[in-house]
Amino acid sequence: MSTFLYALGHAVAHHRWRALIGWLLAAGLCFGIAAGARGALINDYSIPGTESQHGIDTLDQRFPQASGTTGQLVFASTAGAITEHQAPIEKQIKAIGKIKHVSSVDDPFASGAVGTVSDDKAYAQAQIQFDVPVTGLSQSTIEAVEHAATTPPGQGYRTTLGGDMFTSTGAGVGITDLIGVFVAFVVLSITFGSLLAAGLPLITAVLGVGITMSTILTIASVATISTTTPTLALMIGLAVGIDYGLFIITRHRRQLGHGMAVHESIAQASATAGSAVVFAGTTVIIALCGLAVANIPFLTVMGVAAAAGVAVAVVAALTLLPAFLSLCGERLRPKPKSRALKLAAKAAEGRTMGGRWIAVVTRIPALTIAIVLIVIGTAAVPVKDLELALPDNGSADPGSPQRTTFDLVAKHFGPGYNAPLLVTANIITSTDPKGTVSDLANDIAAIPGVRAITKQTPNQTADLGLVRIVPDWGQSDPRTTELVGRIRAKAPEWERSLKISDVTVTGQTAVAIDVNTRLSGALLPFGIVVVGLALILLMIVFRSIVVPIKAALGYLLSIAAALGTVTAAFTWGWGAEQLGVTEIGPIVSFLPIILMGVLFGLAMDYEVFLVSAIREDYVHGGNARHAIRTGFIASARVVTAAAVIMISVFAAFIPHGSATIKPIALGLAVGVFVDAFLVRMTLVPAVLALLGDKAWWMPKAWDRVLPHIDVEGAALVRHVEQASWEQANGPVAVRAEAVRVATGAAPPLVDLRVPQGALAIYDHADPVTRSALVWALAGWRKPAGGTLVVLGHVLPEEAGGVRSVVRVLPVPDQVEDQVRVRRHVSTLLMAQSGRPWPSRRTTRLALAMAENWLSPLQETGPGRSRLAKRTVGRLTPLERRLVALGAATVQEPGLIVVEEPDRDLDRAALSWFTGICAEQVQDAHITVVLIGSRISALVGPDSTGQQPPILSALSQVADDVDDREARTQNHELTNR
Repeated sequence: MSTFLYALGHAVAHHRWRALIGWLLAAGLCFGIAAGARGALINDYSIPGTESQHGIDTLDQRFPQASGTTGQLVFASTAGAITEHQAPIEKQIKAIGKIKHVSSVDDPFASGAVGTVSDDKAYAQAQIQFDVPVTGLSQSTIEAVEHAATTPPGQGYRTTLGGDMFTSTGAGVGITDLIGVFVAFVVLSITFGSLLAAGLPLITAVLGVGITMSTILTIASVATISTTTPTLALMIGLAVGIDYGLFIITRHRRQLGHGMAVHESIAQASATAGSAVVFAGTTVIIALCGLAVANIPFLTVMGVAAAAGVAVAVVAALTLLPAFLSLCGERLRPKPKSRALKLAAKAAEGRTMGGRWIAVVTRIPALTIAIVLIVIGTAAVPVKDLELALPDNGSADPGSPQRTTFDLVAKHFGPGYNAPLLVTANIITSTDPKGTVSDLANDIAAIPGVRAITKQTPNQTADLGLVRIVPDWGQSDPRTTELVGRIRAKAPEWERSLKISDVTVTGQTAVAIDVNTRLSGALLPFGIVVVGLALILLMIVFRSIVVPIKAALGYLLSIAAALGTVTAAFTWGWGAEQLGVTEIGPIVSFLPIILMGVLFGLAMDYEVFLVSAIREDYVHGGNARHAIRTGFIASARVVTAAAVIMISVFAAFIPHGSATIKPIALGLAVGVFVDAFLVRMTLVPAVLALLGDKAWWMPKAWDRVLPHIDVEGAALVRHVEQASWEQANGPVAVRAEAVRVATGAAPPLVDLRVPQGALAIYDHADPVTRSALVWALAGWRKPAGGTLVVLGHVLPEEAGGVRSVVRVLPVPDQVEDQVRVRRHVSTLLMAQSGRPWPSRRTTRLALAMAENWLSPLQETGPGRSRLAKRTVGRLTPLERRLVALGAATVQEPGLIVVEEPDRDLDRAALSWFTGICAEQVQDAHITVVLIGSRISALVGPDSTGQQPPILSALSQVADDVDDREARTQNHELTNR
């Protein structure tokens, strides 16, 4: 990966204007489409498959008048009882009822109305029922309702209007968000010692989140997206975007300070720090997409949208930021005696705050571990009182219409009136629809916890009954959840006694309860997936057993501290006033799973950036304690800056954030602080110091099986070394120096150097070594040691590039006699190229090559169709080899490796085959390597001193090939 990013960095640096213009065009296109799409956001917390959602779907189909959004009216008397103002209030209600999309408005003074007038006769309430969801309400409709609900002065009462009709359908950016960006700019300025360098990560991050936000709003025009989704994507995308730019620019300026050329420094920074950025971003993306484990649509959308923001941040860091770095050129190079160079010198000598901190932390590791565990454990204590629920209008901003109305209803009528439940039942078999619904309502009213029945009616077709229930408690009260469970438990009994079916408890309150239940059940599976993924990824990166376990446990500690702090603030009320918390109570139910997903990715970021530096020093030096010190000092400053930036960005969303965003922002800010400073920069070094060399142990069998992720840029170092070697020695097709390709106690070393466009013969007595070398040269087997470079690609890191330019002719397998040569060639082409099917032209050309090579050996030259129609089982060993060679040659590879041609070819056939290979080297400029046990002896002089007739045969073959190609072209032109 590092070599690909190295090439990408070079390309972007050389074509900076193309990259910049491309990004600006992409941003303008996204902004323009979003402006035209005018997408609306809506908090749709439905879960397909739950009983509450089934009930809502039933209402949409069979009782649409009761399935839309709702509004609440509260009439407060300012003179006398509210009943004295019945006439003007009913006039207002009738005016509201005539507005478009208003299907009904309750009359609080109607006969039989329950709970619509307060006990002190000072308040009355009414519900407005719309026939469309909140996204279907136009601004003109809302304004018309507000106008009709406005009470003229001097009427003796006032009216407040609230309810779900005021649900926010947009996402905004507050001034505090900009304060967070400003704090990030200050931190970057201090870190870099350059205002120009500090501004670049902000530019790329802001442009990236702008593209992400506009894309989300565009998708919102055709899909349901919650109001939390873009804010979460903005918060995470901005934080990681700034941090990823920080990592790359830090490496770039460090290299410039050492005298490296600008473009080379950009490429190497993209390859080294960029590799870590790709890995870190991938972990965040995987964790966010892993929210789909909960199988909750709105949560999946939130995760995917935030993951898209992270992906854009990664791409911007790798393609947009290098363009800006190239544009700035020498202006980013630290000047002599600058603060940046002084800090670098201090870091090299260990005279930094990080050096002093690591000395204290590792002096008595066991004591450090105990202190950290006590601190985090104390912060996690409030988790025991964690309560979860979906937000309602009680958590809206104080003074907003929906909050004012909500509070009046809860205070003067009871909290249950803000959390009505709907019970639906299929009454199609009933002969008395109204009586059946009335009997059902009476049975429900007898259940403890039901405060009132405010509506009981069949639909217009009398096949569906609806009962509206007012519980004694609010939506977030656990007793309301218990009430829903009691009603659902009674459903089978009612279905038998009342001859009804499909009794469901639904409505927004029931939906919130079902969402909360599903989320609670998804926490453990999601946690197992996330922690398991962390173990596997870190095991691959650090080649260790202990380090991943330690990292996963540290991540769990960070989660516990973050959830404990959020619980203390939002449930206990500690610091609520300072944080702007206006409602003490349960926390938004999807907070834990969001927190787990996001913090997982960020924790892995800090783990990789810090521990990879320690591991790199340990691998090179072998001293565990010294590596902890040097690796920590080298990375502590950038990790500290990254953590401070993340904390600042997340904390900026706390003051003005919604009731949903506030706890998420606080949890992320605390989680990053704990993970970065207490876990990664304190607990981790102490654990590594306590374990010493044991921290880096891994079973050899696991090390061979697990793939390698080159986060530290080792492949880049070898790639640059190879480029320097080629400048000094010239390009070669194969460079093998002390390569170990076979396993064993004392594996033989392979030394081989093949110039480009040459024919090489390599003999080795060990068959295992021969086979291993063949597949190592082709990029399919990892060498165990030494230096192996094929066509400029360093193995094993660049095996993918090798596979695309190398073709292998293995020892021919036994094939059924009935398989025709044409089909056999097609199979070879598919196996070697990886394409699902080769073209007929390619197959024909491969066959033509084989026929031309064979024709001088035939008394009468066989026609093309003759070889194509023959079966493979009737081919001679030489014919089979040449057919395979034709299939490989037609793909125009850079190198062809032939495995043991001396096994199945006699002296004459091997000489002929070798001559054909030499022809390809001469004419097609393809390098060919023959690997066997005695090839040199067979193609060398015989016992009489005679050379094999290779050269003369080649001359005849070349003439024959030219003649046949000319005849073939004339024949094809005639057919056309």
